[in-house]
Formats: sequence, structure tokens, C-alpha cells
Amino acid sequence: MSTHDTSSAAPRSSDGASSEAPDGTSSEAAGVTALATLSDDAARSGAGSGTALPGDVVRSDGAAPPGAAAADSRTRPSALRNPWALGLIGIILPVLLVLVWHVLSTNGTFSPVQLPQPSAVLAAGWELLRSGDLWLHVGISTQRVIVGFLVGSGLGLLLGAWLGLSPWARAIGSPTIGALRAVPSLAWVPLLLLWIGIGENSKVTLVAIGAFFPVYTTVSAALRHVDRHLIEAARSFGLRGVKLFTTVQLPAVLPSVISGLRLALAQAWLFLVAAELLGSSMGLGFLLTDSQNNGRTDRLLLAIVLLAVLGKLTDALLGVFERWTQRRWSVAGAR
Repeated sequence: MSTHDTSSAAPRSSDGASSEAPDGTSSEAAGVTALATLSDDAARSGAGSGTALPGDVVRSDGAAPPGAAAADSRTRPSALRNPWALGLIGIILPVLLVLVWHVLSTNGTFSPVQLPQPSAVLAAGWELLRSGDLWLHVGISTQRVIVGFLVGSGLGLLLGAWLGLSPWARAIGSPTIGALRAVPSLAWVPLLLLWIGIGENSKVTLVAIGAFFPVYTTVSAALRHVDRHLIEAARSFGLRGVKLFTTVQLPAVLPSVISGLRLALAQAWLFLVAAELLGSSMGLGFLLTDSQNNGRTDRLLLAIVLLAVLGKLTDALLGVFERWTQRRWSVAGAR
């Protein structure tokens, strides 16, 4: 093909310039660049007109529309712009709760059996720490949650993407999966005991069930609302199948994916307690039930506090992953 034919066939961006690189970049790479420009133009026009366009909620590179960060920083109080100040403000409520706990446990409102003092809970934790049992309970429960979360969220992402992108798959599978989502966690316990037996696999499977549905629901719903104009433009540049999904559709629903992962992680910790009722001899769920049976309210409250702290720590790690994915997709979109 002549030089004239090549230049005339090259796709052009919104400003009229040819999208093909001088060094002869393929039309697919030029298409990705043009799609990023298209989403930028749509976001700018939506911000300037004051109306929300279908594609200006999230860009194809997963970043917020231009000016969103600046607007957020202008409306946010100055004290909330400093991470250290945010951390200090965030511990105010836990400190107040501990103070109220101490007052209620010392002024006669509750007996020591009903509500032990915070110092008694710390003493119970130190006792378990010295014996080495505390690390075993924490380590085993964390391992079960992480493995079950990875399995469940991975399956939820795959199935949610399939049903979100395929109308036939959605028509066939969505009603059944929606019905299974309504089944309580404890209802799975006798069935897992019958199928898998008392062991680690049954516990991880129950946690995976809890992590599956939030990811599946958010991903399948978000993919059905991706801007159709953006998808049509991507297909005009030759993007199909997996390449279309990873280049355009997945970055467009990245905030929804992260939200689903966070819900799935919280659900995994909730299902952990039910999972550790399956003949478990270690773990925080076992510590809860064992403390209840032995009348050790101090250890029971310790297990609750540990579940809350571990849940927050794992959610913070997921926040680090969220920031990494945003940087990764932004760089990919800039190329």
C-alpha cells in the first residue's frame, strides 16, 4: 500500500491529527491512544457543560475526570488534607469508645462477667500471647480469610465479567446466582460437612462463598453500564475479546471492582466465624465459641477486637492495591 493510502486510512483523533505514530505504530496501539483522547474529551466536555455524560464518571484509564481531584481538595477542610491529621482524627472515636467501655465496666452498670474492664481484656491477650496461642489463632484465621478471599473474589470477577458482557449468559445464569446469593452462610455448613467433611477445605470453601457474591454482583452490574460509544470506538480500532476487556472495559469499571473487593473482604471475615464452627480447634471463631462456653468474657471481647483490627488492616492493604491499580491503569492509558 502506498504512503498516501496508509495516511488516509489512519484513524484521526478529536483534534484532527493522525493517530498513527511516526515510527509506524500499529493501528491497535493508535486506537488505544485515540480512545484515551476520546475519553479525555468526553470528560472535559461533561465538566464544562455541567451535565454528566455516560463516560465521564470513570475514564478508560481508570482515573477520575480532569479537575475532580482539584475540586475535592478545594471542598475538603484543610485539616483533612494531611494524612497524619486524618490518622489522629480517626482514632478519636475508638478512644472515646474505650473510655465509655471503662466507665460502664467500673460504675456498676455491668458486672465483670457481663463486661470486663479493658485492662482485663489486655491481660487475657497477654496471657494468650505468652502461651503462644494468640499467634496461632490470628495466623490460622488470617490464612483462611486470605485463601478464601482470593478464590472467591477471583471466581466472582470471572463469572461477573462473563455475565456482564454476555446477554445470553446473563439471561441463563443471573436468576440462579441471585437465588443462591440469598442463602444464609450457616445454611451451607451441613452441606459442606457432608460433601467435604471436617477439615481446612470446608472452612476455606465457606469463606470463598462469602467473598464470591459481592465481587460478582458489582462487576456484572458495572460492566452493563460501560459507555457504549467507547466500546464501539474500541471495536472500530480492532480491539476484541480479552484485549477489549483489559484495555477499555476493565479500566472503566475499576472503581466498582475495588468496591466489590472491599465488600468481599468484609464478607469473608463475617463468614470466617461460621466457617470455624466446622469442628475447628484453632482460630478466632473457635476462640469466640470456646470463650463463651467457658464463661471467659474477657477472651470473647479480645476475639471481637482482634477481628475488628484485622479486618481494618486487611482493608487498608486493599486500599494500597487500589492506589497501585489506579497508577498502573493511568500509565497504561497515557501510553
